[in-house]
Amino acid sequence: MLQSSTLKFLKELKKNNNKLWFDAHRKQYEAARNDFEALIRSVLDKHCKNDPDLKGLTAKKCMFRINRDIRFSKDKSPYKTNLGASMDKGGKKSGLAGYYFHMEPGKSFLGGGIWMPQPDFLRKIRQEIDYCFDEFTKILSAKKFKTLYKELYIGEDVRLTKVPQGFEKNNPAAEYLKFKSWLVLADIDDSTLTSKDLLNKTVDAFCVMQPFVKFLNRPLG
Repeated sequence: MLQSSTLKFLKELKKNNNKLWFDAHRKQYEAARNDFEALIRSVLDKHCKNDPDLKGLTAKKCMFRINRDIRFSKDKSPYKTNLGASMDKGGKKSGLAGYYFHMEPGKSFLGGGIWMPQPDFLRKIRQEIDYCFDEFTKILSAKKFKTLYKELYIGEDVRLTKVPQGFEKNNPAAEYLKFKSWLVLADIDDSTLTSKDLLNKTVDAFCVMQPFVKFLNRPLG
């Protein structure tokens, strides 16, 4: 479980997203970050028993910095208003599929899959879906998977309007081959974040997602 003070800090940061306020509340930030890190450490410790690909990862190396990259953004707010961690085979910079925990008051979610893979990985994943389409659809249509994640995430810029070059328009897997990212998401309400069930619910959700993650990583070596 996470502390309510961690949620409170993020709510206050959203209202006071500036360096002066942040510096004055650095101790609260450090406490919130340590709280989140402890949760991610527990998730790793428990879920690596199900997915050995996560062995060797540390919570600190899975977590993202709170500072925003504002160089090319119209929004010049210096800080993110969330805490996030990506638990991927080889680490969050490996480019491989993995599991994601996003904590943001009112907008928290568990997610996973692969986001905008490099061209070679993109080609290999599409080929895998084409070759093993029955297996892929079986994963997506599994009862627990459908109940928790429903469908692949369809957001801005995650898929093409046409079937990519190299595949027939009438390919049975055409709609899935159009994707440029393959992701699933499941919302978490604030009350769950501070409940004793959070760790078990997170690991259970990652177990349901695991065949999906494994399928995406399989052609990537």
